[in-house]
Amino acid sequence: MKKSFDDILWRQPDGKPVACKEKLLVLNENLTEITQACQDALEDAVLMGCDEAQVRGVLETLIRELDTPFPKRKRGGAAGA
Repeated sequence: MKKSFDDILWRQPDGKPVACKEKLLVLNENLTEITQACQDALEDAVLMGCDEAQVRGVLETLIRELDTPFPKRKRGGAAGA
């Protein structure tokens, strides 16, 4: 299953689109890798007898609880980052 993320319009904190092609490539490659890792984890868990709904819930919680080590930027903040 190859999913394309090319239709995502990535935005900066100020709402402007991310235009750098290299950044867009990295963002989309990261999503492809995350998708594959989550798919593998889901399949492994179901094959080992886990409840699929519970595994999906755990993965959703994991994503919601991710933390960024960077200070929060205000809208309209630093350019070029």
